[in-house]
Amino acid sequence: MGHSPLLVTYHLSPITYDRGLNMPSSITSDIIKPPAPPFGGGFGGGGGGPDGRGASRRASMTGLMVLLAATTMAFAAFTSAFVVRRGISNDWVALPLPPIVWANTAILLGSSLLLELARRSLKTGRRTGFNRYWTAGTVLGALFLVGQALAWLQLNKEGIFVATNPSSSFFYLLTAAHGLHIVGGLSALVYVDVQALRLRLGPGKRTAVDVSAIFWHFVDGLWLYLMALFLVWG
Repeated sequence: MGHSPLLVTYHLSPITYDRGLNMPSSITSDIIKPPAPPFGGGFGGGGGGPDGRGASRRASMTGLMVLLAATTMAFAAFTSAFVVRRGISNDWVALPLPPIVWANTAILLGSSLLLELARRSLKTGRRTGFNRYWTAGTVLGALFLVGQALAWLQLNKEGIFVATNPSSSFFYLLTAAHGLHIVGGLSALVYVDVQALRLRLGPGKRTAVDVSAIFWHFVDGLWLYLMALFLVWG
């Protein structure tokens, strides 16, 4: 029985050699090629990449909304107690607000304005302007706390203490609760300011800018509400 010849063909791809190492370039490139750099993380940076940052930003904003809702409910409860106590008491004496609270109000409004200017500067790529405005807004925030302490001192010099009258009790209580929120907000402002001045405020950390500014605007509005409450009902 006859057999037909079996024809086997081989296709060889050309191999180029690296001149310096006298090795195939396909091998040397695999050895010398550096690994891909890792994705950067950080506050608001998520697990890396745009999707991670987006998920982390949504989580941060959700947490902020929960915090604002809880704070609103707490001050609503304080307001309810304030109004009820005001309505049923015969010993309520209107509290004369210390004059410095109006300067404090202007300082707090100025701080919010500077933070908003800082955010706009960052969006337009003006990092120097951001640093300048944010630092100034942070300083005004600290100055507000000093002014609030002076307001309490002015009341003490006039003989008005926590237990002097129900109105004074609520003034100290509400302004102290607001002051605690100011301390928390100021800590966030300082954190962002330090990161910005050290040139570490990358895209992954800019969620901290928005969260801090929004919370600060909230406590600013809360202060205006308290002042209106004491002017009308105090």
